[in-house]
Amino acid sequence: MKTSVVIWVLRVVVAVILWQTLYFKFTAAPESVYIFSKLGVEPYGRIGTGILELLAAVLILVPRTSWIGALLGFGLMSGAVVSHVFVLGIEVQNDGGTLFLLALFVWISCIVLIYKDKSKWSNLLNLKF
Repeated sequence: MKTSVVIWVLRVVVAVILWQTLYFKFTAAPESVYIFSKLGVEPYGRIGTGILELLAAVLILVPRTSWIGALLGFGLMSGAVVSHVFVLGIEVQNDGGTLFLLALFVWISCIVLIYKDKSKWSNLLNLKF
């Protein structure tokens, strides 16, 4: 019982973090425009990433597709973490590293969710763990 509550809390927190960033991406907030310009993918990368994050957040909240959303979230946050480490820096526009820490939290949470649902995706791939 405790485990399922923790997993649901994790799903909701990850979805909320992904959703709250959508406002900045879809309204072309200066911080988002700066980040994606520095990465050389403004505006298509910003909008595309926003759409994929929305999809990941919805999929994570549906128990049957949670592992797919977590896998998508893991991929997106892998890109975010790598971008922060190698291009943007940990701190972006004096945010104190908040964006990096949120990306890292979502990345780790997605790993936990993927592992928790390993029977779903391993059966699909015919893998034994």
